[in-house]
Amino acid sequence: MLIVTIPVTPFAQNCRIIACSDTKQAVVIDPGGDCDKIITALKENNLTLNAIWLTHGHLDHVGGADILRNMFNVKIIGPQKDEHFWFENLPMQSQMFGFAPIAPFYPDEWLNHDDKVSVGNLSFDIKHCPGHTPGHIVFYQSVEQLVIVGDVIFKGSVGRTDFPKGNAEQLIESINKHILTLPDITQILSGHGGDTNVAHEKQSNPFISGQYG
Repeated sequence: MLIVTIPVTPFAQNCRIIACSDTKQAVVIDPGGDCDKIITALKENNLTLNAIWLTHGHLDHVGGADILRNMFNVKIIGPQKDEHFWFENLPMQSQMFGFAPIAPFYPDEWLNHDDKVSVGNLSFDIKHCPGHTPGHIVFYQSVEQLVIVGDVIFKGSVGRTDFPKGNAEQLIESINKHILTLPDITQILSGHGGDTNVAHEKQSNPFISGQYG
Protein backbone atom coordinates (compact mmCIF):
# COMPACT_ATOMS: atom_id res chain seq x y z
CA MET A 1 0.00 0.00 0.00
CA LEU A 2 1.12 3.52 -0.83
CA ILE A 3 -0.23 6.43 1.21
CA VAL A 4 0.34 10.02 0.12
CA THR A 5 -0.91 12.72 2.50
CA ILE A 6 -1.65 16.15 1.03
CA PRO A 7 -2.77 18.92 3.40
CA VAL A 8 -5.41 20.95 1.53
CA THR A 9 -7.46 24.09 2.15
CA PRO A 10 -6.63 26.75 4.77
CA PHE A 11 -7.80 24.19 7.36
CA ALA A 12 -4.84 21.88 6.48
CA GLN A 13 -7.19 18.95 5.93
CA ASN A 14 -5.34 15.67 5.34
CA CYS A 15 -6.41 14.53 1.89
CA ARG A 16 -5.07 11.00 1.33
CA ILE A 17 -4.16 9.18 -1.84
CA ILE A 18 -4.37 5.46 -1.14
CA ALA A 19 -2.89 3.19 -3.80
CA CYS A 20 -2.35 -0.51 -4.33
CA SER A 21 1.40 -0.98 -4.78
CA ASP A 22 0.84 -4.01 -7.04
CA THR A 23 -1.58 -2.45 -9.52
CA LYS A 24 -0.91 1.31 -9.16
CA GLN A 25 -4.67 1.79 -8.86
CA ALA A 26 -5.54 4.65 -6.48
CA VAL A 27 -8.37 6.45 -4.71
CA VAL A 28 -8.40 9.96 -3.31
CA ILE A 29 -10.02 10.28 0.11
CA ASP A 30 -11.47 13.63 1.17
CA PRO A 31 -10.18 16.01 -1.53
CA GLY A 32 -11.23 19.25 0.13
CA GLY A 33 -9.51 21.49 -2.40
CA ASP A 34 -6.12 22.30 -3.96
CA CYS A 35 -6.83 19.87 -6.78
CA ASP A 36 -3.60 20.83 -8.56
CA LYS A 37 -1.58 19.38 -5.67
CA ILE A 38 -3.60 16.16 -5.76
CA ILE A 39 -3.22 15.78 -9.53
CA THR A 40 0.52 16.42 -9.29
CA ALA A 41 0.90 13.72 -6.62
CA LEU A 42 -1.01 11.20 -8.75
CA LYS A 43 1.26 11.92 -11.73
CA GLU A 44 4.48 11.88 -9.71
CA ASN A 45 3.63 8.44 -8.33
CA ASN A 46 2.40 7.11 -11.70
CA LEU A 47 -1.02 6.26 -10.27
CA THR A 48 -4.36 5.68 -11.98
CA LEU A 49 -7.31 7.24 -10.14
CA ASN A 50 -10.20 4.78 -9.75
CA ALA A 51 -12.58 6.66 -7.44
CA ILE A 52 -13.05 9.38 -4.85
CA TRP A 53 -14.02 8.27 -1.36
CA LEU A 54 -15.54 10.67 1.19
CA THR A 55 -15.76 10.30 4.97
CA HIS A 56 -18.34 13.08 5.40
CA GLY A 57 -19.80 16.15 3.75
CA HIS A 58 -17.94 19.09 5.29
CA LEU A 59 -16.56 21.44 2.67
CA ASP A 60 -12.91 21.12 3.67
CA HIS A 61 -13.23 17.38 2.93
CA VAL A 62 -15.31 17.48 -0.27
CA GLY A 63 -14.60 20.83 -1.97
CA GLY A 64 -12.48 19.36 -4.78
CA ALA A 65 -14.40 16.12 -5.26
CA ASP A 66 -16.68 17.20 -8.08
CA ILE A 67 -13.80 18.77 -9.99
CA LEU A 68 -11.78 15.55 -9.80
CA ARG A 69 -14.83 13.43 -10.66
CA ASN A 70 -15.37 15.36 -13.87
CA MET A 71 -11.69 15.56 -14.76
CA PHE A 72 -10.98 11.84 -14.32
CA ASN A 73 -14.47 10.47 -15.08
CA VAL A 74 -14.62 8.52 -11.81
CA LYS A 75 -17.30 8.04 -9.16
CA ILE A 76 -17.65 9.75 -5.81
CA ILE A 77 -18.35 7.01 -3.26
CA GLY A 78 -19.57 7.67 0.28
CA PRO A 79 -20.34 8.85 2.82
CA GLN A 80 -23.54 7.44 4.36
CA LYS A 81 -26.81 8.92 3.07
CA ASP A 82 -27.52 10.94 6.23
CA GLU A 83 -24.90 13.40 4.91
CA HIS A 84 -27.19 14.42 2.04
CA PHE A 85 -28.11 17.72 3.72
CA TRP A 86 -24.44 18.77 3.95
CA PHE A 87 -24.04 18.36 0.18
CA GLU A 88 -27.33 20.15 -0.42
CA ASN A 89 -26.05 23.03 1.71
CA LEU A 90 -22.60 23.41 0.18
CA PRO A 91 -23.33 27.09 -0.70
CA MET A 92 -24.15 27.74 2.98
CA GLN A 93 -20.98 25.92 4.01
CA SER A 94 -18.95 28.18 1.70
CA GLN A 95 -20.20 31.19 3.62
CA MET A 96 -19.89 29.52 7.02
CA PHE A 97 -16.25 28.45 6.49
CA GLY A 98 -15.16 31.45 4.40
CA PHE A 99 -14.52 29.43 1.22
CA ALA A 100 -15.18 30.38 -2.40
CA PRO A 101 -18.79 29.64 -3.45
CA ILE A 102 -19.50 26.07 -4.51
CA ALA A 103 -22.66 24.60 -6.01
CA PRO A 104 -24.36 21.54 -4.53
CA PHE A 105 -23.30 18.14 -5.87
CA TYR A 106 -23.90 14.61 -4.64
CA PRO A 107 -22.03 11.30 -4.44
CA ASP A 108 -22.67 8.64 -7.06
CA GLU A 109 -22.98 5.99 -4.35
CA TRP A 110 -23.77 6.17 -0.64
CA LEU A 111 -22.18 3.65 1.73
CA ASN A 112 -23.54 1.80 4.75
CA HIS A 113 -22.06 0.15 7.81
CA ASP A 114 -20.32 -3.16 6.98
CA ASP A 115 -20.08 -2.36 3.27
CA LYS A 116 -16.74 -3.03 1.59
CA VAL A 117 -14.87 -0.95 -0.97
CA SER A 118 -11.69 -1.82 -2.79
CA VAL A 119 -8.88 -0.40 -4.86
CA GLY A 120 -6.55 -2.77 -6.65
CA ASN A 121 -5.88 -5.65 -4.27
CA LEU A 122 -6.80 -3.63 -1.16
CA SER A 123 -10.17 -4.04 0.55
CA PHE A 124 -11.61 -1.67 3.17
CA ASP A 125 -14.46 -2.20 5.63
CA ILE A 126 -16.93 0.65 6.12
CA LYS A 127 -17.91 1.66 9.63
CA HIS A 128 -20.67 4.22 10.16
CA CYS A 129 -19.47 6.57 12.91
CA PRO A 130 -22.02 9.36 13.45
CA GLY A 131 -21.56 12.21 15.91
CA HIS A 132 -19.35 14.79 14.20
CA THR A 133 -21.87 14.54 11.38
CA PRO A 134 -24.77 12.07 11.05
CA GLY A 135 -23.53 10.18 7.99
CA HIS A 136 -19.81 10.07 8.80
CA ILE A 137 -18.00 6.86 7.84
CA VAL A 138 -14.48 5.52 8.31
CA PHE A 139 -12.42 3.19 6.10
CA TYR A 140 -10.71 0.26 7.88
CA GLN A 141 -7.99 -1.86 6.25
CA SER A 142 -7.42 -4.97 8.38
CA VAL A 143 -4.29 -6.34 6.67
CA GLU A 144 -2.31 -3.09 6.87
CA GLN A 145 -3.97 -2.30 10.24
CA LEU A 146 -5.03 1.26 9.56
CA VAL A 147 -8.24 3.23 9.70
CA ILE A 148 -8.95 6.50 7.89
CA VAL A 149 -11.25 8.35 10.25
CA GLY A 150 -11.94 11.82 8.84
CA ASP A 151 -12.98 14.01 11.77
CA VAL A 152 -14.19 11.31 14.18
CA ILE A 153 -11.03 11.24 16.33
CA PHE A 154 -7.70 13.04 16.30
CA LYS A 155 -4.42 12.61 18.11
CA GLY A 156 -5.40 13.69 21.61
CA SER A 157 -8.81 15.00 20.63
CA VAL A 158 -12.14 14.19 18.98
CA GLY A 159 -14.30 15.80 16.32
CA ARG A 160 -16.40 18.88 16.95
CA THR A 161 -20.10 18.36 17.59
CA ASP A 162 -21.32 21.97 17.55
CA PHE A 163 -22.21 21.96 13.86
CA PRO A 164 -25.78 21.23 12.69
CA LYS A 165 -26.84 17.65 13.53
CA GLY A 166 -23.70 17.02 15.58
CA ASN A 167 -24.10 14.87 18.69
CA ALA A 168 -21.37 14.58 21.33
CA GLU A 169 -22.78 11.49 23.04
CA GLN A 170 -23.19 9.74 19.69
CA LEU A 171 -19.60 10.62 18.71
CA ILE A 172 -18.09 9.06 21.84
CA GLU A 173 -20.27 5.99 21.32
CA SER A 174 -18.99 5.69 17.74
CA ILE A 175 -15.37 6.00 18.87
CA ASN A 176 -15.76 3.42 21.62
CA LYS A 177 -17.69 0.97 19.46
CA HIS A 178 -15.94 1.21 16.11
CA ILE A 179 -12.46 2.71 16.62
CA LEU A 180 -11.17 1.65 20.03
CA THR A 181 -12.31 -1.94 19.51
CA LEU A 182 -9.79 -2.27 16.67
CA PRO A 183 -6.40 -3.87 17.46
CA ASP A 184 -4.16 -1.59 19.54
CA ILE A 185 -1.56 -1.37 16.76
CA THR A 186 -4.11 0.02 14.27
CA GLN A 187 -2.90 3.31 12.82
CA ILE A 188 -5.43 6.13 12.98
CA LEU A 189 -5.16 8.52 10.02
CA SER A 190 -7.19 11.61 10.89
CA GLY A 191 -8.51 14.46 8.80
CA HIS A 192 -6.38 17.01 10.65
CA GLY A 193 -3.11 16.81 12.56
CA GLY A 194 -0.69 13.94 12.99
CA ASP A 195 -1.23 10.20 12.81
CA THR A 196 -1.74 8.14 15.95
CA ASN A 197 -2.84 4.62 16.90
CA VAL A 198 -5.54 2.96 18.93
CA ALA A 199 -3.32 2.11 21.92
CA HIS A 200 -2.06 5.69 22.24
CA GLU A 201 -5.56 7.16 22.19
CA LYS A 202 -6.83 4.67 24.77
CA GLN A 203 -4.01 5.72 27.09
CA SER A 204 -3.82 9.46 26.54
CA ASN A 205 -6.83 10.95 24.75
CA PRO A 206 -8.50 13.06 27.48
CA PHE A 207 -11.96 12.57 25.94
CA ILE A 208 -11.87 8.79 26.28
CA SER A 209 -8.78 7.58 28.17
CA GLY A 210 -10.52 7.45 31.56
CA GLN A 211 -12.44 4.42 30.36
CA TYR A 212 -9.23 2.50 29.67
CA GLY A 213 -7.32 2.78 32.92
